[in-house]
Amino acid sequence: MRVSGKIYLDYQASTPVDSDVLSGMLSYFTHDFGNPHSSEHALGWSAAAAIDRARSSVASLIGADAEELFFTSGATESINHVIHAVCRSRPLDRTKILVSAIEHSCVLRAAEAYAECFGLTVELIPVLSSGLVDIERYRSMLDSSVALVAVMAVNNEIGTVQPIPKLSELAHFHGAYFFSDAVQAPLALKVDVEAWGVDFLSLSAHKLYGPKGVGALFMRSGLSAELFPLMHGGGQQEGVRPGTLPTPLCVGFGLAAESVISRYSEDYNQLLYKKDYFIASLKNHRVAFSLNGIQGELCHPGNISVSFHGVDAHSLLTKLQPILCAATGSACSSGFIEQSHVLRSIGLDEASAASTLRVSIGRYTDLLQLEESAAHFSAAIKELLS
Repeated sequence: MRVSGKIYLDYQASTPVDSDVLSGMLSYFTHDFGNPHSSEHALGWSAAAAIDRARSSVASLIGADAEELFFTSGATESINHVIHAVCRSRPLDRTKILVSAIEHSCVLRAAEAYAECFGLTVELIPVLSSGLVDIERYRSMLDSSVALVAVMAVNNEIGTVQPIPKLSELAHFHGAYFFSDAVQAPLALKVDVEAWGVDFLSLSAHKLYGPKGVGALFMRSGLSAELFPLMHGGGQQEGVRPGTLPTPLCVGFGLAAESVISRYSEDYNQLLYKKDYFIASLKNHRVAFSLNGIQGELCHPGNISVSFHGVDAHSLLTKLQPILCAATGSACSSGFIEQSHVLRSIGLDEASAASTLRVSIGRYTDLLQLEESAAHFSAAIKELLS
């Protein structure tokens, strides 16, 4: 899509809200604005019914029962909830958390913080150059001391799709809980929490054409009674996640989930076609590059992690401003650039990691934008190399 003339190629960071989703949300800001927890009048009933419909829709997206799904402010909150709850509630002989080496930084930082707080240790599960978890190394790390395993379903930088059913089965064999951060998953594969065997799973609406500020936590039936909540308050959502729910955002999440379900095959096939078209366009413009991570069906169809040979990625992206919106393979915090832990974990050397950009395409990306983007990349790289 174009935003004020800019080409947007950063869909894995955030997606635009679908126009039908936005339309469906609007009345809950102005007309149906009642508190969904006000149980004594009609506006409250109407809002509560809308929340229930949205919960059922999001649950259907992941093959869950509505009673197993709790709305949160986003995946960050859901991730913190799970790790805090398991660390605080675990048997005392469960002293380790295993997380994949390419988890989102939120999972890594939350695991470190709560492990320190409650006296556990965190161990990183190695991955192969494809980004897939090293199964044999993973097996060797599992034992009766593991409280929780966390492996994201689809990586946010390189798009790798993990074999979650196998990984969760191995964790459960040793009595550990299994959590998957699945914010990137619904557009890359059909999520089924029952088939996957996960105990916990996190989602964010803004990754699938819904609004920012709302996410969901799946918690397998029966677990909420065993674990401490992250927050305490008025008892909403069975006390698992208290606080007044933002009805418009929840409605938007539900509508976005319905859209993903109904359009899944169409969107998936179009993303694959656009991805191949962009890669071919780069080649046609004689751009020297290599792709990172696994390709094909085990990669997010809209993800392209690409190393541009001999070019610094930050300089390239700066050169492309304000024309093109993409992302580097690094994280910038308080002005300091830190090389991506994901790229390091899959074995990229410093030069290759420093030359890597993540181009992510989506529902509103068209072929003309991709052809123009390839031309812009080519021109900018030639200038930098000269």
